[in-house]
Formats: sequence, structure tokens, C-alpha cells
Amino acid sequence: MEFFKLKKDIPFMSYGRLTTSISLITFILAVFFLVTRGLHLSVEFTGGTLMEVQYTQVANVDKIRADLDQMGLDQATVQTYGSTKNIMLRLPNKKGVNSATLSNQVFQQLKSDSPDVTLKSVEYIGPQVGKDLVNGGIMAIAFVCIGIMVYLALRFEWRFAVSAIVANMHDVIIILGFFAAFQWEFSLTVLAAILAVLGYSVNESVVVFDRIRENFRTIRGGTVPQIINNAITATMSRTIITHGCTEMMVLSMFFFGGPSLHYFALALTIGILFGIYSSVLVASPIVMWLGVSRDNLVKVAKRKEEAVV
Repeated sequence: MEFFKLKKDIPFMSYGRLTTSISLITFILAVFFLVTRGLHLSVEFTGGTLMEVQYTQVANVDKIRADLDQMGLDQATVQTYGSTKNIMLRLPNKKGVNSATLSNQVFQQLKSDSPDVTLKSVEYIGPQVGKDLVNGGIMAIAFVCIGIMVYLALRFEWRFAVSAIVANMHDVIIILGFFAAFQWEFSLTVLAAILAVLGYSVNESVVVFDRIRENFRTIRGGTVPQIINNAITATMSRTIITHGCTEMMVLSMFFFGGPSLHYFALALTIGILFGIYSSVLVASPIVMWLGVSRDNLVKVAKRKEEAVV
């Protein structure tokens, strides 16, 4: 299905230096904020207290957040799970107060507002657990990147693998840079969003790369920039339909999913927008500059020499 069809190819590759320069500047800014400000890690990474409480009636989440703010726990996370009567609280460590005392204070505050509340469980997350989660997250991203490179190298050619991984890491660093610059909370759900963006971005790259390979086989006499321009132009309609529908779903989570999905949807939104940009205007110029040609993708059939009698 096509939303529209362009009769003339758009000369994307003639703007390759400009688009990659913009990406490089954005990348440098993201690294700068990561180094100078760092990430605002959530309780899962820094350690803290995890509480589960249950109400007999529908819980007033806004009132619970207001109570925690008054106690100086404005960075706490409040979300429902299972039903609107079950509440999960993620409390950061509070200076001068141990975890047991803090959880007891929070529960007493909740009970003073709603006597029907009951405490289901309390878990204390130590700093070692948070360190393990950070290491696990880094390893997950590393394994995903290695898997992407191997897959693209086998399916296409090493030049495509290198360009795709540069574009994908560009997306990851940009997302992290936004979270560092604005000090948004970085949690496990945001890490899950980054892994989803990696897969989503490489899917877009594969679609463009596949059309480039096909063009090398079917278009005779065209230059490399012309072949790449035609591939990107031909997939534009598909890109708009796919990413537009996905973004509508993500924006629905962003606006109506509540605080528990807020940063997850925000990370996906940033990743989708920059994923389109990097797949089209970063990965493709890098492929061209690495010297991709018809000989790299099209196997020339060797003619068998006839035996001389």
C-alpha cells in the first residue's frame, strides 16, 4: 500500500554532508550532557524501597503522590498494577533515614488518609543490585548491537553493517543525551524503550538497504548516489505510514498512559523520530562514502570456458 508516489527522486545524497554534520553536532551535544550532567537514575539502579499496598476502593493516585511530595519524596514513583486498587511505590533513599523507617513512615501517612489500606510487601533494593542492573543493561545493548552487525553483514555486506550500527548508536546516545540534559528519570522501562528503538531503527535501515540492493540489480547505468536516492524515495510512503501509525500509538501512551508510561513513551518518541532521520540521512550517506558498488552486492556469473578439441 502506498500513501503517495513520487515521480522524481529526491536528491538526498547531495545533502549528505549537511545531514551528517547535523547528526554529528547533535551527537556531540548528547555526549556533553551525559558527561557533565549524567543520568538521573531511578530506584532500580540507585537502590531504594519498593512497596506494594492495596486499597478496598479505587486508589487516589494523585493524592498518594501529593502525600509523598510533602514528605520530601518527590522523586518517588507511584503506579497501579493488576487493578486500580493495587499500588506500587518506588521510594528513593532518603538521607538520614533507613529503608525500614522510611517505608513505615510512608505507610502510616497513607493509612492516615485511607484507613482501609493494607501493606502487601516491602522490598529493599541495595546499591549492589542497582549496579548489577546497570551492568546488565549495558551488556544487553552491547549484545543487541553485535547481533545487528552480524545479521546485516551476513544479509547484505560489511559496509551496510558498519553504517547501520553507527546510525543505531547515534539514536541511543541521542536518547540518553535528552534524558541527561533535562534530567528525566532513567528507569528500566526507559532501557526497554531503548532496546525497542534499536530493533525499530534497524528495521527501517533493512528496508532501505534492501531497496538499494535491488536497485543495483535492476537499474543499469545509474550512479551510486542516484541508486540510493531512488531507494529512499521509493520507501518514503511506507516510512510515513509505518512510523505515523506507530507514533500515534506511542503518543496515546504518552498522553493517556499515566506517569508509569510517560518516560517510556517519551524515549520511544525521540527514538522513532531520530531513527527515521538516522536510517535515511545518516546510514545511507555512510554506505555511499564507504564505497559500496554493484560489485559488492551483485555476483557476476562466471562463463565456463569451452574445451578446445
